[in-house]
Amino acid sequence: MSLRDALRIPARQITDEAVYRHRRQLLAGLAGGPAAVLAGCSRAEPPPPPARPVDPVRARAGLVTTEERTTYEDATTYNNFYEFGTGKADPARRAKSLRTSPWTVAVGGECARPGRIGLEDLLKGLRPEERVYRLRCVEGWSMVIPWLGVPLRDVLKRFGPTSKARYVAFTTLGDARQMPGLAWPSLDWPYREGLRIDEAMHPLTLLATGMYGRALPPQNGAPLRLVVPWKYGFKSIKSIVRIDFVERRPFTSWNDMQPDEYGFFANVNPAVDHPRWSQKTERRIAGAGSKLFAERIPTRLFNGYAEQVAPLYSGMDLRRWF
Repeated sequence: MSLRDALRIPARQITDEAVYRHRRQLLAGLAGGPAAVLAGCSRAEPPPPPARPVDPVRARAGLVTTEERTTYEDATTYNNFYEFGTGKADPARRAKSLRTSPWTVAVGGECARPGRIGLEDLLKGLRPEERVYRLRCVEGWSMVIPWLGVPLRDVLKRFGPTSKARYVAFTTLGDARQMPGLAWPSLDWPYREGLRIDEAMHPLTLLATGMYGRALPPQNGAPLRLVVPWKYGFKSIKSIVRIDFVERRPFTSWNDMQPDEYGFFANVNPAVDHPRWSQKTERRIAGAGSKLFAERIPTRLFNGYAEQVAPLYSGMDLRRWF
């Protein structure tokens, strides 16, 4: 099927987002369209964050939810991990080739103590904790997953970020021998993501090493992945091998490829539609329900974590800085 033919298919029938690699050029021609307006902020530097302290009591209130959990089977067989294929079932079938031990992470940039460190030393002395978080994907589905990990801020502090460290950049493993999806240029490999440093230091941001009381399966980002519960799932970078403290907003894979569809901040906001579908509702994949016919529920601002994280964006235009 050609790209032109693929674009004629109704968006709701498409799960493979990579066929839209050139979507930005198509939308750029729609003069005056909302997507073109939003795309204008893709290269601009966002305003600085407001100087507001995080309320620790409110922050901890976001660590647990009583919502029905997604089953382990669904959470480990319905995934986005393009390094192993663009289909939702591809990662579970193909990620067995990923070698997760030994594993090292390189840390550099604007910090006092850069270096390469093994996973065990990276996490040494930090107490793992379980957090039940919602994870919302931009395609319109969500899950409730019990994650196991450590606060990202506790890891980052060990490297002594300097006053120039305004952002934190992350890089995924990019080994074609282990990751068959790299043979297809659906993205500019290796996969990269980034957070503003106050987002990275927020108490809700988790560096996950497990889920459901077990070690992370390869298809879910073993052995180390990011979980930022108020953002869309593409911010949850998997199989991390590099962390950099940087002064300027870093390159991020989806935002670079399609800035009109994937903003740098990626905050869940039902008022900002994706150019190809509404974000006002989501399919909650939980319990024993069918993935395809899961109940649709209203999407909540910041994925339901507004009380904990809205102060981070006080004064920002959330429609522009999406």
